[in-house]
Amino acid sequence: MIVIISGRAGSGKSTIAKTLAKKLGLHHYSMGDLTRQVAKERGISLLELGRLEENDDSIDRAIDEKQKELGKKDNFVIDGRLSAFFIPHATFKIFLDADKVERAKRILADKRGEEKNLDLATTLKNMEKREESENKRYWKYYGFNCYDTKHYNLVIDTTHLGPDQVVEKILSLLQKRN
Repeated sequence: MIVIISGRAGSGKSTIAKTLAKKLGLHHYSMGDLTRQVAKERGISLLELGRLEENDDSIDRAIDEKQKELGKKDNFVIDGRLSAFFIPHATFKIFLDADKVERAKRILADKRGEEKNLDLATTLKNMEKREESENKRYWKYYGFNCYDTKHYNLVIDTTHLGPDQVVEKILSLLQKRN
């Protein structure tokens, strides 16, 4: 079983993927964590890394190769925006979304220092810039829109749901499919 969790920043991808993997007894991989590590190693923010990636595809390509390699394995949960593209044979692909203000509040509360979000307005602006950068790069490199929900089996709006509620919805759907 391979389960992909994708979605917009602040929708709960990492939290849901970690919790789901634990409940299913599967390994968890996070492409967001990997990207944050690359930014940290370079001493820059995710937004700054995105700007670099717009002119230097080697960073994206290195991360993307890791996803391709992971796709050769089995029995894991992965959260990543391009995972549906690189692991098309996944058992189940889920897209998480939420109201943009709610997503910004979650990101701000998460206190990811490398993202340089000082207040709600800055966080909203950074989210928008990041999505624009990702859309531009992913379309240029792969002709893939990671925010197009047609690539997924299930779309969940997490605006008014807690992580446990989202995980229970997913588990219920997985049980019905088996």
